[in-house]
Amino acid sequence: MKIITKNKKADFEYFFTDTYEAGISLTGAEVKSIKLGHANINDAFCLIRGGEMWLKNAFVASYEKGSVFNPEERRDRKLLLHRSEIDKMAGQINRKGYTVVPRKLYFKENKIKLEIGLAEGKKLHDKRQTIKEKDIKRDAEREIRRATGK
Repeated sequence: MKIITKNKKADFEYFFTDTYEAGISLTGAEVKSIKLGHANINDAFCLIRGGEMWLKNAFVASYEKGSVFNPEERRDRKLLLHRSEIDKMAGQINRKGYTVVPRKLYFKENKIKLEIGLAEGKKLHDKRQTIKEKDIKRDAEREIRRATGK
């Protein structure tokens, strides 16, 4: 599994309860552009419309060797999921106020996949706790490196 891009901000902003692997409906030029690493999902989000899951606001740069028929860079892209998964997520979104956030874009067996997570937003004190834990972990690793002489 080769990771193309990650949404690092998502882990800081949300608590994830479930994760799903989704395929993406792409054109040939978009696939070539993604293979070159010209994709970004930091501002992207997912929504359910018409019983289908859509990825909105994901950036895939135009393929430089493509034709004039290259698709828009921030167009809506359909996510390929099982009906039961979409229905389960729709229920969680409607009942508990969760949201669906893209976490990472990667290659799996020559196919481009998107990991999406069912998430609940963090409050300010939760974000502070996350920062505190990250600082403690960083300091501990620094002390271990200093003690071992690396």
